[in-house]
Amino acid sequence: MQIDETLNPFFQPSGVAVIGASNDPSKLGYGLARNLTQSGYQGVVHFVNLKGGFLLGRPMYTSIREVPDPVDLAVLLIPAKFVPETLLACAERGIRAAIIASGGFREIGLEGEALEQTCLTIARHHQMRLLGPNCIGLLDTHLPLDTTFLPPPGPPPGDVAFISHSGAICAAVIDWARGQGFGLSRLVSLGNQADITETDVLAPVASDRHTRVLTLYLEGVSDGRKFVDAARQVTLQKPIIALKVGRFASGQRAVASHTGALAGSESAYNAAFRRAGVIRANTNEEMFDWARALAWCPPSRGRRVAVLTNAGGPGVTASDALEAGGMQLAQLAEPTILELSNHLPPAAALSNPVDMLAGASPEQYANCLRLLLEDPGVDSVMVILPPPPMHTAGAVAKALIPVIHHADKPVVIALMGERLIQEAVEHFRAARVPEYRFPERAASALATLAEHSEKQANIKEETYHLSGYDRKRVGDLLKQDQTRGWLGAEITAAITAAYKIPLPGGRLVNSSEEAVNAAQSVGFPVAMKIAAENLTHKSDIGGVILNLNTPQDVEQGYAELQKSAALLPGVKFQGAYIQQMAPPGQEVIVGAIQDAQFGALVMFGSGGVEVEGLRDVEFALAPLTPCDAQSLLENTWAGRKLNGYRSLPPADRQAALDVIYRVGQLAADFPELAEIEINPLRVLSVGQGALALDIRIRRVEE
Repeated sequence: MQIDETLNPFFQPSGVAVIGASNDPSKLGYGLARNLTQSGYQGVVHFVNLKGGFLLGRPMYTSIREVPDPVDLAVLLIPAKFVPETLLACAERGIRAAIIASGGFREIGLEGEALEQTCLTIARHHQMRLLGPNCIGLLDTHLPLDTTFLPPPGPPPGDVAFISHSGAICAAVIDWARGQGFGLSRLVSLGNQADITETDVLAPVASDRHTRVLTLYLEGVSDGRKFVDAARQVTLQKPIIALKVGRFASGQRAVASHTGALAGSESAYNAAFRRAGVIRANTNEEMFDWARALAWCPPSRGRRVAVLTNAGGPGVTASDALEAGGMQLAQLAEPTILELSNHLPPAAALSNPVDMLAGASPEQYANCLRLLLEDPGVDSVMVILPPPPMHTAGAVAKALIPVIHHADKPVVIALMGERLIQEAVEHFRAARVPEYRFPERAASALATLAEHSEKQANIKEETYHLSGYDRKRVGDLLKQDQTRGWLGAEITAAITAAYKIPLPGGRLVNSSEEAVNAAQSVGFPVAMKIAAENLTHKSDIGGVILNLNTPQDVEQGYAELQKSAALLPGVKFQGAYIQQMAPPGQEVIVGAIQDAQFGALVMFGSGGVEVEGLRDVEFALAPLTPCDAQSLLENTWAGRKLNGYRSLPPADRQAALDVIYRVGQLAADFPELAEIEINPLRVLSVGQGALALDIRIRRVEE
């Protein structure tokens, strides 16, 4: 994990200068100065204000040029119009790191954008790094250091780092974290990201020995592939949970294929997070629920869960929630069940979930939990604790905590209630045991622990090494043919052949006579497909005719295609493609598209004319890793069905994977190929391969 040393002054400054400090308690400059001095920061603190004077017992210099050494980080909280000249003064003073907390830049329009660009130009000319503008700064609870102007108290020291594009979210998270009983290690507010981005700070934050989990609030990423590479290096060591917002605000794509229509921004982010090993949360609450479990629990070994409860209803709720999250109830071993019976009354339910009944004592909770953790068929345990009628929840918590601390398996608590469980809440939080108000949240946390362990097993995987394709041949073809938009049938077939994507035998013809000759050469029955410029979907105009058995059928079919094309404005008829009728098999779609943020994406799913309606598709970054390729199949019905379903025999799954790899490699090798789509790819019986019955390729048009 490489760390950019130019960022060190932000996280380990020897001296900090606050430019815009104020002795007016109603001003943000006062709040910033107060937080910095009261945070316990052991370095030197300097205040700068044009009016001079004193603040919090320290002098306020009238210029950054007057500030004595040491000072290697400046925090600017001044009107935006004065920021460029102040940055220049900082650079001349030798300061190479600055936090611009001021607003009034790109977020207000073109004038602010120009001002922000001026700041960036100055910074780059003087090898200065900028955090912000329009941010609230950063803090480190362990150094400690607080360069924010947020109201006290700050977050308690902890092991969860938070990196955010939103300053307001930072303020809310700090207060919420304190109320939820967990602490933060580092917090970074990124603001407009004129210079330093979310990708830049991943490694420095992850390198902090106090940080066990990184959480991200993202409105986007600055460089998709760079983010994936950086996050992947971090997740080898520490988990990352991301909340990506704006999922329903992506713009419409100017595309004509099914792949393009389905490849939205969210598909790209899901693919990127999967490649990087990043866990994606849907809400802020979910993100920090999961973060606590990942920070405080040992790694999960699998998805088999035991549920320990004193009430049947919550146990059933937990079972449903676990199954919905991809977990499964563990099958308890006979010795475990026998031992449980020795500790519980005869009416207790000993199968999983284990219902100890309402009168369960703290000792019974502890003894039963110990037995469940010792069972080799149990990977993790959920303990459900509504207010016990005969004991206090606090007493139960105190009995459970030593067992949990000695376990090498995850344990989460579904602590149900409010007023009657507060003592237990305090005990569990002090002991760093994750507790949640309802079984659904606890089940979600256990599923995330399992997901992270699975991601850890796959994150080191390299992209699949594909052989037997001719990249140079495709490069030469694209140089010779400068066609923009949808490529012609001949060059499409040549590109397909160069990457060894299997096609049925056949050829392009330009007359009915050639069509008959081609059909006789290929062998009846044949399929005939229209070849035409500016035609989006062949099937929409009857452009695919199957099972032509005689020369007369071929002649008539060719005439029909020619007539159909003549009725469509802007469509130029180029002939027809004669192909062998393919053997029966399962039909899927394989596509690729160039995403503006993450580059080449591969799509796989259910094919045919209803692909957009079915939306049974999955995306992955190209070129693919074996794990990515397998996930395309496992996360779609089209892929799972290749294993066989009822009367449907198994298909050649490996042949489908091979085509997926080849389409991905083609898209990754040639970014100018905006869209590639095989619809359908017919996957034949096991060992018989697959055939691309129709393939289209679109070149970028600008």
